[in-house]
Amino acid sequence: MIPKALMAASTKPIILTILKSGEDYGYNIIQRVKELSGGTLDWSDGMLYPVLQRLEKENLISSRWIVSDEGRHRKYYRITQAGREALVTEMAQWQSMIKALDLIWKPMLETE
Repeated sequence: MIPKALMAASTKPIILTILKSGEDYGYNIIQRVKELSGGTLDWSDGMLYPVLQRLEKENLISSRWIVSDEGRHRKYYRITQAGREALVTEMAQWQSMIKALDLIWKPMLETE
């Protein structure tokens, strides 16, 4: 199980990455996260929507309402240019962290 703090820290780059491939709505974002993570990440509505609202306030994503073929109103989100720039920064930061952890853990793993 992934701790809440680590999960919270990873939501921004994950959402921005998913939206980089095209606009999407909340439920489908949750399903894509689960699918892309091999089931490791299983987000809930209650976790996702506050993050989407925050990202929209930060102008990293925008939204619009669309009526589906079935008549359902869905709020679709898309990444903004500021969101694309933030994603590049987020990815670099995460890659640096992964590299640092690898450097720290690699000697330990070799001695086991």
